[in-house]
Amino acid sequence: MTKTQNWGYPLGSIMILALSAAWIWMSRAEVGSTTGGLIPSPQVGFLAPDFTLQNQAGESVSLSDFRGQPVLLNLWASWCLPCRSEMPAMQKVYDAYKDQGFVILAVNITSQDSQSSAIAFAQELNLNFPILFDINGEVAHSYQMRAFPSSYFIGRDGIIQEVVIGGPMAEALLQIRAEQLLEGGS
Repeated sequence: MTKTQNWGYPLGSIMILALSAAWIWMSRAEVGSTTGGLIPSPQVGFLAPDFTLQNQAGESVSLSDFRGQPVLLNLWASWCLPCRSEMPAMQKVYDAYKDQGFVILAVNITSQDSQSSAIAFAQELNLNFPILFDINGEVAHSYQMRAFPSSYFIGRDGIIQEVVIGGPMAEALLQIRAEQLLEGGS
């Protein structure tokens, strides 16, 4: 082999690597762009998994009933101290923004609590946002619940905007998130 033939192999390999890198770069998909948020998943940027549960009156309520409205979905238990601490702040924010369409759905994970304890707790604090009962733990499972409380801020389009695991959430945080959801149009 001559010297010019020896350079052909490394230059060809470099050329192939450069073209491959350019192809990968140009054909990449931005995070969240492949599904458009339409696949349900309990993560930011994804459609909130739908569910249907019963409220205290025994009526069926679905998350999808509130499409077009910003929603705070809060998963809680009456024995959970951070849950107890954040509920009064949630009630204040709900009272301030419900007339603008802000919704709070408080899903009691009844599979790890009792319905009577949840009802007594809601009455004790004069909670007037919807309290729903996850008797079989289906919502806890769908939302891959890891800790009490778990909160999901959901835009008007049903896409999860923020997830807060643990608590308690401060009233100021709740107020800011409610305003952002109401203004954002998402």
